[in-house]
Amino acid sequence: MFFVVTGGSGSGKSAFAESLVERLGGSLRIYLATMMCFDEEGKKRIERHRRMRKDKGFATREQYVSIGDAPIPEGAVVLLECMSNLVANEMFDENGSKEDCVAAVTEGISQILQKAGHLIVVTNEIFSDGVLYDQETVRYQQFLGEINRRMSAMADGVFEVVYGIPLCLKGQHLP
Repeated sequence: MFFVVTGGSGSGKSAFAESLVERLGGSLRIYLATMMCFDEEGKKRIERHRRMRKDKGFATREQYVSIGDAPIPEGAVVLLECMSNLVANEMFDENGSKEDCVAAVTEGISQILQKAGHLIVVTNEIFSDGVLYDQETVRYQQFLGEINRRMSAMADGVFEVVYGIPLCLKGQHLP
């Protein structure tokens, strides 16, 4: 099964995504980490997520670009966190796909789905703040929005987490 989990910053989407992994079962759990750490705030965020995953049986794989190249064992339950970081990496990192970001990420998701037993992708809802941004940020939003739409079309279930409450946008039930 393939699930997309979205929500605003601090909404509880990571905790919900981890609960999906636990519901799906399986002894082989891969946490596909996409966040590059640049500062103290990043270090704190990474450490908080590590504490959340502690004792949940995850093997962490860091994959900042080219997610289709990630070593995913056949049948694994994969939690990719998070798409927003991956898109920024693909756009701006020297090894990223740049203007081909949407196609590269979509193909990477397809490649993971061919190997994994289940995939849960966490992404951010960054589109409703009403702020006008510079051209580069608008392009990032466009790429992330298109990838989120494509993933949602492919997914068995799509959830938006608001104040810790998961709202089902697609799919009938939780595993």
